[in-house]
Amino acid sequence: MMLTKTRLFENRGQDETPRIVIIGAGFAGIAAARALRKCDAEVLLIDRRNHHIFQPLLYQVATAVLAPSEIAAPIRQVEAKQANLNVMLGEVVGVDLNRRTVEAVSPGIGAREVRFDFLVVATGMRPSYFGHDEFAAFAPGLKNLADAETIRTKILSAFEMAEATDDEIERARYMNFVLVGAGPTGVELAASLADMVRVTLRRNFRQIDPAMSTITLLEGGDRVLPSFAPSLSERAARHLARIGVTVITGVKVENVDAQGVIAGGKRIASATVLWTAGVAASPIIKLLDVKTDRAGRALVEPFLNLHGWPYVFVTGDTACILQDGQPVPGVAQAAIQQGRYVGRLIADQIRGREPKRPFRYQDKGNMAVVGRNYAILEAGHLRMSGFLSWLVWVFIHLMALPQMQNRWRVQSQWLWSYLTGQRSSRLISEAPQSPNVAVTAKPTIAP
Repeated sequence: MMLTKTRLFENRGQDETPRIVIIGAGFAGIAAARALRKCDAEVLLIDRRNHHIFQPLLYQVATAVLAPSEIAAPIRQVEAKQANLNVMLGEVVGVDLNRRTVEAVSPGIGAREVRFDFLVVATGMRPSYFGHDEFAAFAPGLKNLADAETIRTKILSAFEMAEATDDEIERARYMNFVLVGAGPTGVELAASLADMVRVTLRRNFRQIDPAMSTITLLEGGDRVLPSFAPSLSERAARHLARIGVTVITGVKVENVDAQGVIAGGKRIASATVLWTAGVAASPIIKLLDVKTDRAGRALVEPFLNLHGWPYVFVTGDTACILQDGQPVPGVAQAAIQQGRYVGRLIADQIRGREPKRPFRYQDKGNMAVVGRNYAILEAGHLRMSGFLSWLVWVFIHLMALPQMQNRWRVQSQWLWSYLTGQRSSRLISEAPQSPNVAVTAKPTIAP
């Protein structure tokens, strides 16, 4: 499909600087913005958060290995390094493709209409409960820092409740953790939790032994990590069993409530259920009124633009594009490549150049860490697992962090945790208290 400069600039003055609006500051959005740094255009990046999150390490925030600030970077720090980039803190609630405008609501300011010449949608994914959104109240997903902190509080609070109760049945329920979904997020979260209960929390309690906790990983398919080769999935499953994670495959979750889950017709009592099963596209895709796949991702053309809209692009997890008959995977490296491609394509269009070739994803391999000292790696015909793969995983993730200060802080924390087994971010978030509520304590008489 040819993208023409004539159509782009129709109804515009010749001397106006073109404006490129990017919605979302995830991997794809940031990559697109950076690819436009030398472009003679105004770039506006809109996000409802003021920070970019390195999502592959969210599970480590959820299990107290890292603090939230160690895997996040302020978006305005990107702005400070790029003269043609502006940042708006706001949430897009409306899109008019015909008028080339988006409506964004900024906190304390209200709604404003923003004109664009090019639009890049890079809003990522959200947890999918497969039509059972009521599960979300009892089984939080893991997609942002707030989710990670919620999960961390839920996990640490469970041990405090287990320590405080005298009811053995309730104690067992508090010390039973259930994760739904055995993709990379579920496996990494379960393995990190297993390391926490066996090492970090050892000798931290008087009434309970955290190592006696039960960690159950539920998967609807026939194996863990279905995106990897079967041989690597089998190795990962064996290692999970060695570190104390019980994997149950071929079961569907039928209900989640405050008492636990019902899966495969059986109830599993648990005070901590975590949802790592499915994802759905951001609701903003519905505003575009375009064709989508089953996960709600926009079906895009080979140049990543929407059909019939040559100046509107969808990238990253919100886009569905087929390559060699298979959809491009929703992973960070794919999002980065798509964002970079779209940024360069737009820059070429503004310079009057036609796009040379459609987007082509270059798969650089896939990795998953399965606890301390163990990871699996798949790159083409190369399949590795064990300590060496874990070292490769450590190096790649350190280098991929958004800022130098993130790399130094994460590296220091990982080294400290590796040598001592301790985790420095074991904080239980406090609920806000009303200043008008007085607490009266009754005196306690010692026996």
